[in-house]
Amino acid sequence: MKELTMQDLVAFCKTTGLIYPGSEIYGGLSNSWDYGPLGVELKNNIKAAWWRRFVQQEPNNVGLDSAIIANPKIWEASGHLSSFTDPLMDCRACKSRHRADKLIEEWVAAQEKQGKKIDAKSSEAMTDAEMEEFIKQNKIACPVCGKTEQFTPIRKFNLMFKTFIGVTEDAKSTVYLRPETCACIFTNFKNVLRSTRAKLPMGICQIGKSFRNEITPGNFIFRTREFEQMEMEFFCHPNDSEKFFTHYRKECMEFCKSIGLDPQKLRFRDHEKEELSFYSKATTDIEFNYPFGFSELWGIANRTNYDLTKHQQFSGEDLTYTDPFTNEKYIPYVIEPSVGVDRLLLAVLCSAYTVEELPDNDSRIVLKLNKNLAPIKVAVLPLSKKLEEKALQVYKTLSKTFRTQYDVTGSIGKRYRRQDEIGTPYCVTVDFDTETDNSVTVRDRDSMQQVRVKLDELEDWLTKNLK
Repeated sequence: MKELTMQDLVAFCKTTGLIYPGSEIYGGLSNSWDYGPLGVELKNNIKAAWWRRFVQQEPNNVGLDSAIIANPKIWEASGHLSSFTDPLMDCRACKSRHRADKLIEEWVAAQEKQGKKIDAKSSEAMTDAEMEEFIKQNKIACPVCGKTEQFTPIRKFNLMFKTFIGVTEDAKSTVYLRPETCACIFTNFKNVLRSTRAKLPMGICQIGKSFRNEITPGNFIFRTREFEQMEMEFFCHPNDSEKFFTHYRKECMEFCKSIGLDPQKLRFRDHEKEELSFYSKATTDIEFNYPFGFSELWGIANRTNYDLTKHQQFSGEDLTYTDPFTNEKYIPYVIEPSVGVDRLLLAVLCSAYTVEELPDNDSRIVLKLNKNLAPIKVAVLPLSKKLEEKALQVYKTLSKTFRTQYDVTGSIGKRYRRQDEIGTPYCVTVDFDTETDNSVTVRDRDSMQQVRVKLDELEDWLTKNLK
């Protein structure tokens, strides 16, 4: 089977209505993408699955939806104003701009794809001088013009989007679009404790937009300037942090598998000591093998008590927790599992996209999505336009419970193929026997097998099989 490329996936997503290029009729905007009718359904289903697993099914976890624009002192306390930077290099030959760490990562991935073993530490663990030397020694070429040894020295660039509140544009009115969703979880820690009467351990979860002024975004929706995150900050006693780190490391991997990610394309990567953030006790990435190679999907970190300590220092607010049973006072440690919705959706598509060879030299594209994630759960297809009245009755009934699509255009075979392509688990065909036997034909997406189901049993049948 032909290996899936990013170019294939981008074209497929546009054709099917999953994802469109942003601002396309005006010539587009670099690395901007709009989710189409099917894409928004898939995205919402992924978010709903994460919320069910990490909020609804966890008795100690609650949700939050904080503001995108916050007091800029938050970003001073978190260190984003001083250290949230990318190491940039320019190519003197073609004037293109690149991130040094990504140049190294992509070069190493390309070498490993050719079966070569690169004995080098992660770019995250390298200093700027080490990255410059690595690029020079290995003659890493500019991805744009292909020339080597033409890069300028590294300089730092802050990734936060700056804007202004009010009519004046000066230092006093400067604010930032949040670069991550977690900061306001920390600033609301006491509010959540007080209003929910919660006791530790406890997790606060949030799904929301974040913004990073990436200089070299790319690989479709993998790295964009505007993206959506699903983050949890799990607050616990310092002595319990390793236990909960191990727990959520496992839970996040199990969730990935449960929504249909190919287990053969998943792996853990534990951060080496030298690449850990100075405040981190342990960090593990779940990596997925995208068409461009293994890269970070989900990060799980033991952030110790760094964040609450910094916000306590900068705000003057007491953020210690008092155990109601022992009266012990401490600043909680935090376990942070953080995953990008867009990266997770991309991994779902890469795992589900399948080209199957059929008899008579035929083939079909089928999106083998987890049934809970499928944008359309069931399609209603009248065998003939003469049967539309009955088929529309079936559609109206099913659409009250399931996301249903009605399709009457083209041969029944072509309509089956269209539904296979967008991942619809079941097609319900209303035929000329329906009027006499009060039954319909239900076709399974993956096996293509068909069964007759009574109309008065159809909703129950679909509910049972869509689990």
